[in-house]
Parts: sequence; C-alpha cells; structure tokens
Amino acid sequence: MSRDRTWALRWSYFFLVLFAIFFLVPPIYMLITSLKTSAEISAATNPWWVFHPTLGNYIQLLTSNQYLTFFRNSAVVSVFVVAVTMLISVPAAFALSRMRFWGSATLATGVFLTYLIPETLLFLPLFKMFAVFNELTGIELINHWWILLIVYPTLTVPFCTWIMIGYFASIPKELDEAALIDGAGWIQTLVMIFIPVALPGLIAATIFAFTVSWAQFLYPLAFTTSADQLVLPVGIITSLIKGDVFNWGQIMTGALLGAAPPLIIYAFLMDYYIAGLTAGATKG
Repeated sequence: MSRDRTWALRWSYFFLVLFAIFFLVPPIYMLITSLKTSAEISAATNPWWVFHPTLGNYIQLLTSNQYLTFFRNSAVVSVFVVAVTMLISVPAAFALSRMRFWGSATLATGVFLTYLIPETLLFLPLFKMFAVFNELTGIELINHWWILLIVYPTLTVPFCTWIMIGYFASIPKELDEAALIDGAGWIQTLVMIFIPVALPGLIAATIFAFTVSWAQFLYPLAFTTSADQLVLPVGIITSLIKGDVFNWGQIMTGALLGAAPPLIIYAFLMDYYIAGLTAGATKG
C-alpha cells in the first residue's frame, strides 16, 4: 500500500471516529440519565456513571395512559400522513417527470422550492386561516390531533414529490413507451411498471414523510393544547416539565422511546433510503 493511501486511510478513520463521538455521545448520555433515579440526578455526581441503575423511568412511562396516548396519536398521525403524502406525491411526480406539458419543468422546481419555506413562517398564516374557517363555518379545527393530517403534508408532499421526480426521470423512457404501445394507459403504466421499478425511491420518500410527521414539534405545539390531543414530541415536554421542575430521567426515557421507531426503520431500510435519495444524480 502506498504511503499516500496509508495516510488517507488514517485521516479517514480519524474523522470517522470524531463523527461517531459527536453523534453518539448525546444518545449515550440520554441512556445513562434514563437509568438514574431523580435523587441521583439531583445529587450531581458523575454524569457518565450510574451508581444505582433502575428501570423505574421506563416502567412509569410505559404504564402511563397519558404517555401511551401521546404515542398512539403520533403513530396514527404518522401513518395517515405517509399515506396521504404517497397518494399525492407519486402521481404528481409521475406527471411532472414523464407527461411533458407546458411549464412542467418550472412547476417541478416550484414544488421543491415550497419545501424550502420554513414552518416558522407558515404556522401563523395557517393558524389565521383556521380561525377564519371557524368564523365562517362554525367548525373548530384547532386543538384536534387530526388537524395535523392537514398541515403535515405541506411539509412532506413537496420534498417527496421532488425525490420521486428524480427517480422517475432516471427510469428509461423505453419502458413507458413500450407500455403505451401495448395499449396501457398512464395509470396502468404507473401502477404496473413505474412503482415496482421505483421501489427504492418510494421507500426513501416514505421514510422521509414518516420521520417528519413523527418528529415534528412546532405544528403540534401551535395547533394542539389538550393533553389527549398531543403527539409525542410535544407531550413529553408539556407533561414532564412542570414550571421550573424538570423530570430529566423520564424526559430522557421518553425521548429514547420516541426515537426507537424511526431508528428501527432506518436500520432495516437504510440501503433503500440512500438509493432513493441518490437516484437521478447522473441521469434525468
């Protein structure tokens, strides 16, 4: 092995170790804190060691009806948002990438640019719209968990559509041309040819939509207030922080349990996620 290659490998491992330390230290610290009692946390002893480990924080949360309600709300919202996102973004991406029409390229760019608008600028107009809708119809939209099914797609649909546009554009045009010659319509071409071929892109878009809807904090904080309507990120903060009292053990436990579903999904589907995000990088 040449000297230059040896040094390149050494530097690669050095930065890899730094990267691992930087990203693994927080969850390790959370795990250590979750195994401590409130008394041990308050004692301000060695923060990196558990002198009296306990699973009490996990037992209290997993047997708490309130925490289970937060978890259920997050799961229901995430599943429905993923379904709505896929039903909108997949046909939209197929139309923008394969059914060429006037302004299709500009529209595709505009779809992605809408994703770049931060939610910190959108939640105030959305809140005003819901208030006006309540005045006109008498239907109260605020403080219901299902309102998140309306606002979350404003974050997930643009980016998922952009992902699928890149993936559909990388598929050879001969496939849809052959399908059209054989008499298949556009919907049949999409369902029977493009969706099976674009499975990695679909998985990448699905994972992104699930992650956004599962971890979103600002929208549920602004649009839901009752304890039975809260989702997990907001529920942990509002129920475990009371005034200036922070129940750090249960906060860390709740955060770790909340991070488990996305972690499991990424662990099993990471290859598909990477393939979906890198599709169309050199073609289309």
